[in-house]
Amino acid sequence: MHRHTTTGWLLGIAAVLLSTTATVSVAFAGAAHIRWDIISFNPPVDFTLDPGGVAAALANDGSQITFTGSGTFVAPAGGGGTSSAVTGGGTWATSGPIGVDSGTYTVTGLVRWEEAPGTLPSPPIIDDIGNAADARAGLVVLRIAYSDGSRGILVVSCHLVGTPDTVFEGVTASKGFVDFWNRVPPVDGVDANRTVFQLQ
Repeated sequence: MHRHTTTGWLLGIAAVLLSTTATVSVAFAGAAHIRWDIISFNPPVDFTLDPGGVAAALANDGSQITFTGSGTFVAPAGGGGTSSAVTGGGTWATSGPIGVDSGTYTVTGLVRWEEAPGTLPSPPIIDDIGNAADARAGLVVLRIAYSDGSRGILVVSCHLVGTPDTVFEGVTASKGFVDFWNRVPPVDGVDANRTVFQLQ
């Protein structure tokens, strides 16, 4: 009797574990694997899209924070949702009334990802980051840790061809109690303040 009870219990546990594994596998398979980049792109001078760009945002008093960076995240199936499946980071630098400072930052978590309509324009754009067909517009909110011990968020927003004008191009961020809420917009002929997402 005891042996039958033990066998039944073990079979039950095995069934639960298999069910959980299958559920996790299906959810992970349906998740969005995305790369984000602050890009180097300078139309109409240069139509090559490369990693390694810079983007800036302004605080209420005109203080500026400038970022470089790239990374990846896995967003839960169905969009939105938090996740710790993240990589990446880059550099930051402040200037203006807040003072001059700089360092590095690391992405520590995904707060939310929302894909938006939009595609890269037809050639002459050359996508040196990935497949141009895998480029995506959208908005991601990332938790970040700064090298000076402060924490904050980095918001990366990408506007492509066909993206609604409600979606901006560039970045905003917070650092400690300061919100750099006003993105610096991209300007033709200036290689700055542009971003892109790529499906992985």
